[in-house]
Amino acid sequence: MNWDRVEGNWKQFRGQAQQQWGKLTNDDLDLVEGKRTELAGRLQQRYGYAKDQAEKDIDTWLSSIH
Repeated sequence: MNWDRVEGNWKQFRGQAQQQWGKLTNDDLDLVEGKRTELAGRLQQRYGYAKDQAEKDIDTWLSSIH
């Protein structure tokens, strides 16, 4: 799956994102609004990830969603 599809349908995918990253709050997900860089930043903040780890985690999640 490509990020453009997630971004365009964020309301549909935000629940899956919250299941994947339970530390993200509803406010976090509202602020992400489908923006990959914002999601990566929130993962860094909530989980203490380095930027490359956040990007890797997002890529793994993308490959697992349908």
